[in-house]
Amino acid sequence: MSRALPTSLLMSIASRHAETRIIEAVRAAGFDGLTVAQARLMAGMEEGGSRISTLADRAQITKQTATVLVDRLEDAGYVVRAADPQDGRVRLVKFTDKALVMIPAARAEEERIECEWSECLGDGEFAALKTALEKLRTITDRSA
Repeated sequence: MSRALPTSLLMSIASRHAETRIIEAVRAAGFDGLTVAQARLMAGMEEGGSRISTLADRAQITKQTATVLVDRLEDAGYVVRAADPQDGRVRLVKFTDKALVMIPAARAEEERIECEWSECLGDGEFAALKTALEKLRTITDRSA
């Protein structure tokens, strides 16, 4: 007899499915060369820029790994490092124009996924799922 999958694994399966679809949509829009790890790092970026340590926390990787990924994203033209206007000693990772042109393709696929999930669950259950995940974020997301 097989056991029921734990909730955390069920959430991971759904998350990875969405992540894969978003990356495929971005690639189909002509933005190739992005790895899953790079896309995951970019997904954690804030519009005004993010510190590498914050990106590492959000992607659940070491700061050294995040630095390597940022180096590769910078080489590909998706991000730049810039001085933090609030603390000149700190560098922020910011989106380039190339990335800003790519983001709508990712957001459109996110919207399609959310519509499919809402249709599958029904509006009430989907809203409850989002509310529950936001509550869980308060204890699972160190950068929140």
